[in-house]
Amino acid sequence: QVQLVESGGGLVQAGDSLRLSCAASGRTGSVSHLGWFRQASGKEREFVAHVTWSGGTTSYADSAKGRFTISRDNAKNTVYLQMNSLKPEDTAVYYCVAKTIFTSVYNYWGQGTQVTVSS
Repeated sequence: QVQLVESGGGLVQAGDSLRLSCAASGRTGSVSHLGWFRQASGKEREFVAHVTWSGGTTSYADSAKGRFTISRDNAKNTVYLQMNSLKPEDTAVYYCVAKTIFTSVYNYWGQGTQVTVSS
């Protein structure tokens, strides 16, 4: 099992920055990818970004490219999402996710952290 605990959400104004953190624990040696999804009210969950745990290769949704940066600290078993130039449409619950080796889906999810961007 892998446990994921997010922190760093909050209420900010448009144009502000925010950094989300996600601490992983448990069988972290089995993790291949860590990332973030988000879900806005009344909408489906959508992929935001992920990073490979060993090589640090990143991938972003088009909505995140150029504004968000995902990074990881292997020593701390933590992944970060730096969000700059936030927009009201970024308002959502952000979920930390993990994918373990030999799986094709994100099989571990955190409890989520609310990000609200006011105009």
